[in-house]
Amino acid sequence: MTNYRGSCHCGDVHFEIEGALERASECNCSICSRVGWRMASLPKAQFRLLRGEDAQTNYQFGPKSMQHLFCRRCGVHAYGVWGSGADEKVIVNLRCLEDFPWASLPVDHFDGKSY
Repeated sequence: MTNYRGSCHCGDVHFEIEGALERASECNCSICSRVGWRMASLPKAQFRLLRGEDAQTNYQFGPKSMQHLFCRRCGVHAYGVWGSGADEKVIVNLRCLEDFPWASLPVDHFDGKSY
């Protein structure tokens, strides 16, 4: 397993993930397409928030199945949370990882607009 660190732009939110990242996803829903997410979904056990829980706010819309978290100061969407309980996943914005070659990953397209 590989460890990666990430953060929002201002540094108020810092996190670490553990896992092999071999593919990226893009979603065409109204928020993901506007924000420009390039993302990967991970089990919650592979994500650790290092700081910034109180530095974020949560935006939900539609079926409210995704917590679209973003930094209160700089507005960057570094990660989000989907689902609950044993099925809970952390959706990481690969563009927020330090020195990670996100643009070189194959991209799967998710039809969130129809979700």
